[in-house]
Amino acid sequence: MIHLNELNIAKTLVLKRKEKGITQEELAAYIGVSKASVSKWETGVSQTKGY
Repeated sequence: MIHLNELNIAKTLVLKRKEKGITQEELAAYIGVSKASVSKWETGVSQTKGY
């Protein structure tokens, strides 16, 4: 299993979100997930589902 940190997805997500000037809550609402999910993705605690 590949962890988020190995792909730098967590770091990239934080960087791009901040570049756009949006909060975790705004991103979460836009993509239809909870703020907690976005937070977990950004800290590498949880992975997105690969549908």
